[in-house]
Amino acid sequence: MKVLSDQDVRRLVPMSTAVAAVRDAFRELAAGNFVLPPRQIFGDGAVLVMSAYHIPSGTAVVKKIGIALDQLPAIRATVIWTGAGEQLVAEGHSFTTLRTGAVVGVATDLLAPADANRLTVIGTGAQAPDQVRAVLAVRPIADVTITGRSADRAAALAQQLAAEFPEVKFTAGTNIDESIADPHIICCATSSTTPLFTADALPENVHVNAIGAFRPTMRELPRDLLATATTVLVDQREAALEESGEIIDAVTSGALAEADLIELGTALDNPPTPQGRTVFKSVGIGCQDWAIAAALSG
Repeated sequence: MKVLSDQDVRRLVPMSTAVAAVRDAFRELAAGNFVLPPRQIFGDGAVLVMSAYHIPSGTAVVKKIGIALDQLPAIRATVIWTGAGEQLVAEGHSFTTLRTGAVVGVATDLLAPADANRLTVIGTGAQAPDQVRAVLAVRPIADVTITGRSADRAAALAQQLAAEFPEVKFTAGTNIDESIADPHIICCATSSTTPLFTADALPENVHVNAIGAFRPTMRELPRDLLATATTVLVDQREAALEESGEIIDAVTSGALAEADLIELGTALDNPPTPQGRTVFKSVGIGCQDWAIAAALSG
């Protein structure tokens, strides 16, 4: 049995590798090559169990996640990979933030302008750093604004990332509307239960990623953005309609039709034309974990 720490995961799977692996996994998903059982949810989302079985290789991954938003880190997880050769067990914190960042990299590469160079990240928690790393892996970002409720935490994260990416300018702040006035790309990574902004506060042309809200009671995106976006991309339609508070709200209210939700795997082989305001909403699905585990096992 191979046992890997968070540090091992980081060392063995750089973000560029993770983005490529997750992109391939979503193509496999669209081709019907995965079995993805519904995510098991306990204690109103305090404990999650996710799994994925890859039919062609006969390999599977299972991840157990404990989430406590009042602790650091908020996400504690364990991943098990089995079915081909040596069994793998990995700590799941970096695993989870890495695969979440990677899917944002895939969606951003699909929908953001090729020359996009300004990024705003809303949120300063565990997911935020890999949101930055993922976007920088696929676009020539020169300016990054980190926005959070705590000025000190936003400044600390900006300083941490500036040391990692010295060629990029990092700015920290607490005013969301100011931070979203002119970026090309926005990443939302918060635990908010109410929308973070209104569509009117956004530029006319912007790509928005939202990965923080993973329960029906949580919402980062406003209904008016989902109603008017030229493209609304989701990792999986079934998962989004079951777990995404903002998607559930928009569909229930009639602001968005189920048919308007485009799955990422399908879009990879039939890319939409990026224009106006575009959205990617992810709740996270098992094939992302499988992708990182496959990269580690190889």
